[in-house]
Amino acid sequence: MTETKALNDKGWNFDNSYSRLPDSFFTKQGPTPVRSPKLIILNDSLAASLGLNAEALRNDDGVEVFAGNLIPEDALPLAQAYAGHQFGHFNMLGDGRAVLLGEQITPSGERVDIQLKGSGRTPYSRGGDGRAALGPMLREYIISEAMHALGIATTRSLAVVTTGESLIRETELPGAILTRVAASHIRVGTFQFAARWGMEENIRALADYTIQRHYSEMEADENRYLSLLQEVIKRQAGLIAKWQLVGFIHGVMNTDNMSISGETIDYGPCAFMDVYNPATVFSSIDVQGRYAYGNQPHIAGWNLTRFAETLLPLLHDDEEQAIKLAEDALSEFTELYDRNWLAGMREKLGIFNEELEDESLVKSLLTMMEKYRADYTNTFRALTFDQCQDTELFGAAEFAQWHELWQSRLDRQQESRDSSHQLMRSSNPALIPRNHRVEEALDAAVKQGDYSVMKRLLHALSTPYAHSTEQADYTTLPALSSRPYQTFCGT
Repeated sequence: MTETKALNDKGWNFDNSYSRLPDSFFTKQGPTPVRSPKLIILNDSLAASLGLNAEALRNDDGVEVFAGNLIPEDALPLAQAYAGHQFGHFNMLGDGRAVLLGEQITPSGERVDIQLKGSGRTPYSRGGDGRAALGPMLREYIISEAMHALGIATTRSLAVVTTGESLIRETELPGAILTRVAASHIRVGTFQFAARWGMEENIRALADYTIQRHYSEMEADENRYLSLLQEVIKRQAGLIAKWQLVGFIHGVMNTDNMSISGETIDYGPCAFMDVYNPATVFSSIDVQGRYAYGNQPHIAGWNLTRFAETLLPLLHDDEEQAIKLAEDALSEFTELYDRNWLAGMREKLGIFNEELEDESLVKSLLTMMEKYRADYTNTFRALTFDQCQDTELFGAAEFAQWHELWQSRLDRQQESRDSSHQLMRSSNPALIPRNHRVEEALDAAVKQGDYSVMKRLLHALSTPYAHSTEQADYTTLPALSSRPYQTFCGT
């Protein structure tokens, strides 16, 4: 049985507001204890921002909390229920292998979820063992922290511990638990669960809670539920645009993997694109390309439509009026996304003002990048430092013509070339978590118990816009392979 203990020296400061929702939204239960946990990595800077004592968290009691063997006194562990469209098919889901310890109140007054992922079976496990393997937990740690450093809203990773127990997947693997930090774990799928199996009062209770927790400024709005829908649409338009701008592919954009807070959540079969190709898919199970890089904006709109459907009873008493309000709100998504994306692309090209031809300039470059199989990140880095000879585009007559048009475009703005260069430096990362580098780090950790490769990678990724000499080694491309890179739903 999991022990509860006062741990004041660690800095835990829990509240449990989610548990005050109707009981159907969760099941109270603790994690399943593990045999002999060992701390693998702790995010010291994140711990400090949460008001936690990193040094104290490294002792036995701290590690026992991360393993689920020990529950801080004010925590109230629970597994959350939700539903979702998985590859377009609706399913009842829930935290099948995760437990929400509680909500940490930080020194700045922020409320964040502390969740243990891989902490054992729950009522929503659907036949699974509720556990997670070390490799996927470290992968989420690496990618989520890289996303944070890139300035993209995301859940964070506080710690990874091994459990001292093995899992049987395709092979025998070491078990692990990730401590995930999130603004909340309220998903589109949480609203779908309320709409499918709850009454209108439950939908209203969830919407009111979400507004109070994430969007308190709209509590006095005339139609706060419409304001909620509009704000979630706005945040997702900005989030997906940022994914596209750095070449990130989520891989499994099911509705249960879209956070109402606007954070990137659930790093399963995700990866960053090397060669620019809108059809790029990394997920081993996405055989139809539903969640390909180029489809992500469309899928975000589809998911938001599912969210809007759940809010219809709250938007207006008249169903036709409710549908009209939802459709009008949803019609803004594409324009919001396009505006965010084009603004980001202007920054990547050092452009400060707006001209009608800018979109054509950007798309012409992307078309050439696809044609010549140019690396996405390195191409923009080469443009930043005027090193076009390092790109696959160099020598092509059409690129020379494009480059001349781009230079003329820069000449037509008031800002100096030095200002454009600085804008590009801050908009084009020197490096991303290259797939082969991530696999290299995970292989060393899982197969050899060597975590130094991962820690060096994390250090390089922590300042992606530094463009330092030590980052140069992480910009090189992988060797050519006859097999496309694949990722799996291990997280």
